[in-house]
Amino acid sequence: MNTIGACMEVRNHHAILHSSAHLACLALLAVTVCMPAAADESADDDAATAPAGARHWQVELKRQSTNRGTESESTKTTLRIETLTDGPIALLRLDLPFPDEKTDFEGSPFHPQRGDLKVKAGFAPFSVGGAKLTPLVELTFPTADPDSQGSGKYQIVPEISSAIRLTSMGEPARRHELSLGWLVKQVVSFGGDENRKDINYTSVELALRDTWRKDYSAKLTFKPVIDWEQNGKTGAVGELEGAMDVSRHWRVALMGGGLLWGSGVPSTYGARVELTVRYRF
Repeated sequence: MNTIGACMEVRNHHAILHSSAHLACLALLAVTVCMPAAADESADDDAATAPAGARHWQVELKRQSTNRGTESESTKTTLRIETLTDGPIALLRLDLPFPDEKTDFEGSPFHPQRGDLKVKAGFAPFSVGGAKLTPLVELTFPTADPDSQGSGKYQIVPEISSAIRLTSMGEPARRHELSLGWLVKQVVSFGGDENRKDINYTSVELALRDTWRKDYSAKLTFKPVIDWEQNGKTGAVGELEGAMDVSRHWRVALMGGGLLWGSGVPSTYGARVELTVRYRF
């Protein structure tokens, strides 16, 4: 292939990726407009609950400093936009990641690059044997520029989650509520760059959460992973997060995490510190 042909192929490839990102945004907007305005019980463990009979939006800015262990797990800033209701589609989310040019723990926050765009939908929960289960699905688009900042693959991620309240104690004004949540997801790649390795792994999250005075929370999460592309190799990270509602609209959270075992398994990392600021309206 001559030089002109190679340039045209690269240009066409990026045009396709950009078009995919635009289509994802349009699809998110279109579904959002068509959603019924109703009450919400969050389809996601980290999302807040909307007032009864209303839709609400959240805009979140997340800063992660990561000791990189695997692809797509690096120091970055992520802008998240989501809307929640109590309709059939309870959650719609758009994640726009901006990985630092330098991928080490310190990173380079003033030199962001474009990462892989993600769109997520959560559906109304259903009951099985008395347990309330919430299905979710996420799509990842290989929009990273340069390509090394992403997986190079389209990905589909079906999920199922649930939570149970373990105990509630203390006076109403200082009440502690302890709950246990779990989530199971399967990540599978399709399409994209044929020269990049395929993705196929199963991830489980077990989260023990303590909420007190309704404004403060602490969460301990255990995240084991099985990578089927590495013949069932396992890995896991542990995370501890504290969060508080600063006001009716603002919430901040600080999380620290680290590798428990299995270096090189997808979605694991060596160490991470994460600061999140969320605005709800």
